[in-house]
Amino acid sequence: MKIPRLSLKQIKWLKVVIHLAAFLPFLWIILSINQGWFSADPAKDIQHFTGRMTLKLLLATLLVTPVIRYGKQPLLIRVRRLIGLWCFAWATLHLLSYSFLELGINNISLLGSELISRPYLTLGIISWIILLVLASTSPMWAQRKLGRKWQLIHNAIYLVAILAPIHYLWSVKTYSPQPFIYALIAAILLALRYKKFRQWFR
Repeated sequence: MKIPRLSLKQIKWLKVVIHLAAFLPFLWIILSINQGWFSADPAKDIQHFTGRMTLKLLLATLLVTPVIRYGKQPLLIRVRRLIGLWCFAWATLHLLSYSFLELGINNISLLGSELISRPYLTLGIISWIILLVLASTSPMWAQRKLGRKWQLIHNAIYLVAILAPIHYLWSVKTYSPQPFIYALIAAILLALRYKKFRQWFR
């Protein structure tokens, strides 16, 4: 059965859905704080929630290309940048939640030493820096200015797809299947690009 291709109008509505799906969880955090729905350690809850949202959006970004290729939906390329920007936004919230809720405003100077001394935090900040570069070079004017270098820079998303799940695995103090599920999905999405990676190694 042939799947009908999405129209431009449907893509516009899909963008609305993506905005809602990425923004409403932020409102849920605020409501949870006001209603006391978090556990006895709300700082950790917020850190983990923002981290999982970042991973979900990262995986969604990686999912776009396989859907375009195998589902024959070329117009979906128009939503990939949007998802990527939301991914960076949530990654920034994740970093801020650790900086201010874990370390505290008065101890924010400790952030540098923490990022260096704790390997899982080092992976996290490397991932955030890469996402910062990708977000800042995502507009069309940057793509035109960078030329062929643009694609080379944005291939770094694959490195984030490796580092971010490992960061999550290391950060969890007690056993939980969630980090392994995210890591497995990331591995599958990377495996779907095996032809591209094989060409690189050639």
